[in-house]
Amino acid sequence: MSSEQVPPEPAEGTEDATGTKGAENAVDTRGAENAVDTKGAENARGERGRLELTDPKAIRALAHPVRWALLDALGQAGTLTATQASEMLGESPANCAFHLRTLAKYGFVEEAGGGRGRERPWRQTYNGMSWRARSDETQAATEALDQVWLDATLARARRSLTAIARWPKVFEDKLGASTSRLYLTPDEADEVFTELRQTYDRLVGLQHRFADRKDPRRRPADAVPIEFALLGYPVLDLPPLPDLDEEDAVEVDGEAT
Repeated sequence: MSSEQVPPEPAEGTEDATGTKGAENAVDTRGAENAVDTKGAENARGERGRLELTDPKAIRALAHPVRWALLDALGQAGTLTATQASEMLGESPANCAFHLRTLAKYGFVEEAGGGRGRERPWRQTYNGMSWRARSDETQAATEALDQVWLDATLARARRSLTAIARWPKVFEDKLGASTSRLYLTPDEADEVFTELRQTYDRLVGLQHRFADRKDPRRRPADAVPIEFALLGYPVLDLPPLPDLDEEDAVEVDGEAT
């Protein structure tokens, strides 16, 4: 899985701030070779790197709805104190502060500086994240994180797609959803998903042309958050087909099947 974000660039004379996928997430089951490493997460140009998660403790720490919501909120706002986060999420400041410290412990957020008194602004440490089970040790943790990610993503999609009447009128005929089911060999599935992913990355991936709008100060007045999700998966819960009689068999390449 992956969550891909681009940090906002600081406005002149202000502290640097980082933005996320509202957390923008895209499924990527082919990533994650390295454990979390916040050292060197920023390159020579000040750009933040991608976290690739294989440490089960870090993955498990992230598999919490409030912590995921905090990353989502940081993606929307750039930087937040615990008090500001509590106002966005409806959680107590103490609870947000606890979860922000936990996220910092595992390298997902850091102090942004510029706070006053006991108020500490926080920001993300990365502009992309991926995780994948590479062993039995990490499988349970990644499945838990997958569940949190999918719950948040699909719940947000469900709320929007079942309330089209409440969308801004200008979007009614411009956005929506579509699904297709194909019957593919593994090689064919890889080919189709790779092509879809390349198009997805080109249009809305890490370096898309709207990346600077992660910074709230750089968004046009009429810009609204639009989320795109790319999913590709084998269907595991279809009922089995009934046995076919010989006369019902389909001929494929000259052979009855």
